[in-house]
Amino acid sequence: MSRQARALLASALCAAAMAHAQPAVVEAVQYPAWLERGGNAVPLTPGTQLEARDRLRTGDNARVRLRLAEGSAVKLGENAQFVIERAESRGIFTAALSVVAGAFRFTTDALSTKRGRNVALTLKNVTVGIRGTDLWGKSTGERDWVVLLEGRIEVGSEGNPPVTLDKRLDLYQKPRGAKPEVTQADEKTVQEWAQETELSTDGAAAQAGGKWRVVAAVARQRDDARALVRSLRGAGFPAEIVAKDAYFIVQVSWLVG
Repeated sequence: MSRQARALLASALCAAAMAHAQPAVVEAVQYPAWLERGGNAVPLTPGTQLEARDRLRTGDNARVRLRLAEGSAVKLGENAQFVIERAESRGIFTAALSVVAGAFRFTTDALSTKRGRNVALTLKNVTVGIRGTDLWGKSTGERDWVVLLEGRIEVGSEGNPPVTLDKRLDLYQKPRGAKPEVTQADEKTVQEWAQETELSTDGAAAQAGGKWRVVAAVARQRDDARALVRSLRGAGFPAEIVAKDAYFIVQVSWLVG
């Protein structure tokens, strides 16, 4: 094989690897939270490589932090539902993300601003075009809204022309059954909203490399330990069994202090 042929093959393999790279990885979880994939629901754990069509779901007082393949961060608040509809990297990271319910934050860091991206983020009735920015938003039964924290975004909704938000605290709101409006949010309110997607001190949070664990029970019978694990995992906590001597320890690991 000639040098040129080898170079072309290497380029093709690299492009294929990028195109099929995992679109996101889970960095931190404040429980309870679940990953729904292929009709099954399991507790979400730090380090999980996400795939297209994965759905994430959080419970009361829960949080999730993701890192997209091109470097941007996505944070989810409690009682949220988030779907990676599609994602691929072919020179430019292209993705369609959906916030079905709850609060979210999308942040592009300084390094990832240099990478090409074309991300469309959809709430129930609002679509946001993202190429590099910091924004916060939420979808509830009453309305969808998005507030710009930094950068520039294009926001639209069905039956209404898209608008550009390019000033900090520009707020786009779309009430159910009503026309959208663009106003300015106040700093104090936005700071309060932002806390809805940050890990809180009163929840059980885990991240890759976390050195703490919670022991839920120590059982003498494996079947008793298994029953408790099933119950905890069903509730959104990634419990596991560790056998030690004649006992079976049920624990949740990777917690941060």
